[in-house]
Amino acid sequence: MDILYLIKPGEILLKKENQREFTRRLVKELRTRLGDIQVRIEEFPGRFFLFADQSKAERVEFVLSHCPGLNGFARSRLCHKSYEPILEAALAEAAERVAEGNRSFKVEVRRSDKSFPLGSYELAAKLGEEILNHQPTLHVNVHKPDFVVNIEIRERAYVYSQNIPGPRGLPTGSSAKLLLLLSGGIDSPVAGYMMALRGAPIECVHFHTYPYTSKEAQEKVGQLAQALTAWCGHTRLWMLPFTEVQMAIKRLAPEETSTLMFRSAMMEAAGLLAERIGAKALVTGESLGQVASQTAEAMALTQAPLGLPVFRPLVGMDKEQTIGLATKIGTFELSTLPYEDCCVLFSPPHPLLKPDLKEGKSLYESLGLRPLIEASLGRAEKLKFNYRDIMRKIKSR
Repeated sequence: MDILYLIKPGEILLKKENQREFTRRLVKELRTRLGDIQVRIEEFPGRFFLFADQSKAERVEFVLSHCPGLNGFARSRLCHKSYEPILEAALAEAAERVAEGNRSFKVEVRRSDKSFPLGSYELAAKLGEEILNHQPTLHVNVHKPDFVVNIEIRERAYVYSQNIPGPRGLPTGSSAKLLLLLSGGIDSPVAGYMMALRGAPIECVHFHTYPYTSKEAQEKVGQLAQALTAWCGHTRLWMLPFTEVQMAIKRLAPEETSTLMFRSAMMEAAGLLAERIGAKALVTGESLGQVASQTAEAMALTQAPLGLPVFRPLVGMDKEQTIGLATKIGTFELSTLPYEDCCVLFSPPHPLLKPDLKEGKSLYESLGLRPLIEASLGRAEKLKFNYRDIMRKIKSR
């Protein structure tokens, strides 16, 4: 038996002349993520409607709740556009919510079709009265109801009572590809997620200093990249061996500058990789003032080797806000696994907080790290993460 999902797009409705292109990308991305699941998608102004077999509900709802460009969705009842069928559907929705233990409700009506004989307020009042007559345990609460029976009178009538939020943002592919510097920490996966919501395809790069960092630390980063795939659609992870670069910096640079020099080297390497894969900007999880290398002066220095922009979506957020998002997107537990990355292991006891940009650039150039960086890029390991693998795991549950 088919179920119907009423899908609510958000930001794409504001795109005016380009709305058709954003809509095309969203529908294409939905079909790509749904893979072999047979669905029918209908488009109407301000809404999409997706029909799918009941047996595929879990996978369909996973896709809808993880696909950028959607504000939300709801399982909906499709009715003939007249009072009796709408009443029957509204009573059925209320009965389901009461069976779940809910005790308060309200009715909201949106009447796009003004030819419908009852006005929005009149229809809501009549339906609310009927629901109270059939469900004596219920009471009306217009401010904080346990559930809302929604009626939409459009080209057809739709009735639903469970709104499930989507990620919001723009459809994947509507912005340029970005390269995320993915550490094993809490911040960078959240930064990648936030840019994915701006429609950017995401690839990731991780710098490891094996054997000073463990294989488990690298596996943890792979798990984080896979977790991001649920939101990005698919991604690639580039694992760069950076031990020789790290040791050269430790040997040649003043100790208090070593973190800044290492981050500058990572930025340079990421910039070169971005050019090779067609990424138009870098993404980092930096937040202003969070650690010594994230002062305004330090960030100016570490991005100096680049000819590309650097996006820092967390720059004004505090740690609690970032942890909240990491928990929401399913990366927090992975990020807190006890495997430290190279930055932590080689951090100096008294790092430089406010480097002079001119002096810092001169020092970095004097280290002559470019051949080591090129060698690291030549030995990079490429891992691919596909959305279909995520869907297989859901199917096998």
